[in-house]
Amino acid sequence: MRRRVLQATIAAVTVAVVLLGFPLAFLGAQLVRQAQVQALESRAQSAVRAVDFRIEQQIPLTRQTLEPYTGGPGQVSASVVLTTAEGRVLTAGTPVTGSTIQVSATSNEGTVVVLTASWWDVFWLSLRIIGLVVAAAVIAFGASIAMATWQANRLSAPLVYLAASAEQLGSGQVRPHLKPSGVEEIDLVAAELSRSADRMAGRLAAERQFASDASHQLRTPLTALSMRLEEIMLTASQEHVREEARISLEQVERLVRVVDDLLTSSRRAAGGTTEAVELAEILHQQEEEWAVPFAEAGRRLVVHADPALQVLATPGALAQVLATLIENSLKHGGGTTTVRTRPGSSARSVVLEVADEGAGVPDELAPRIFERNVTSGAGTGLGLALARDLASADGGRLELAQRRPAVFALFLSAVPAALRTDVVLPMGPAVATRPERRRR
Repeated sequence: MRRRVLQATIAAVTVAVVLLGFPLAFLGAQLVRQAQVQALESRAQSAVRAVDFRIEQQIPLTRQTLEPYTGGPGQVSASVVLTTAEGRVLTAGTPVTGSTIQVSATSNEGTVVVLTASWWDVFWLSLRIIGLVVAAAVIAFGASIAMATWQANRLSAPLVYLAASAEQLGSGQVRPHLKPSGVEEIDLVAAELSRSADRMAGRLAAERQFASDASHQLRTPLTALSMRLEEIMLTASQEHVREEARISLEQVERLVRVVDDLLTSSRRAAGGTTEAVELAEILHQQEEEWAVPFAEAGRRLVVHADPALQVLATPGALAQVLATLIENSLKHGGGTTTVRTRPGSSARSVVLEVADEGAGVPDELAPRIFERNVTSGAGTGLGLALARDLASADGGRLELAQRRPAVFALFLSAVPAALRTDVVLPMGPAVATRPERRRR
């Protein structure tokens, strides 16, 4: 991409220089030559008029009379030869040898003035114009390369980022982080990729929920059947009945293993382990777990969560991240620790905040708080680093939102309302677990 943009821009500038620069240089050189010739003719006419005036006024003609016409600052030097009607000849200026340019003028009294200039002097003036055109072409090439490099970076960087987001989507992170690039076409592709991620998230959540429900609904009757067969095998008096019960029990156990294998294979093929998780349930579990430690420390843990809120995450990883943040607040914070949820900057994100009323994070520690082995001295320095890695693995983001008092923000991907599992996969009828009596 970068190479093609550079090649296209350089090719366009080269064509422009060839089609415009070369004719411009040629025409400029011609105009300079014509301007110098016209300047020499004008000087010859002026010399003729001055000579006629002196003759009419009977002022003697001398060499100093012709000196002003040999050339001054900014003019081409020339030698002047004056021939009067009586045949008198006067010269001024340095004689010119080699290739020359001559112009002449004749007065009404028959006086002839001839100006001779060096062809090379006029050529060097024309060459300056050609040099200016060449310099402008070089500057144009340099500016075009710089502009092409900037444009190539502007176009290629969003494409690389988009490819990385597609790779995240393919690796199971169904909600890659997509940022607007400013290029309309690329942003359209990114928006469509984001919509595809939403649809895939809903489908994966529905499939996993279906697999979980199917496993649960199958396990219950299979367990009941296993218990019934075990009872028959233990209580039956006839040997062949116990043998048939044992064989049937082995078949049931094999069926249970098949169900487990199918469920594991389905989750592995789906890519990733994220699923639709009820955030309030995870939060209340953590609240129950940490209530006693906070009470022993004379502090309070308050949880505010929307019970209908669902996010895409791995339940175990999300619980571990929350436990790390709450434990970090218990060890290093003070006052009441509050865990709350709020909507993110977009409708497809949720922010989970863990805040306390302590002294906050020191300024020298804040920029490196998520680095490994970075600690205030009361821990190992691995907890927050691992928590951030777990959040990133599920497509989330963990940040220090505020230093004093400390507020940690966990950004998660929300499950859109139209893709929630209770909408995509409504609950079916209950499955009876009691075996029906056979009709006799």
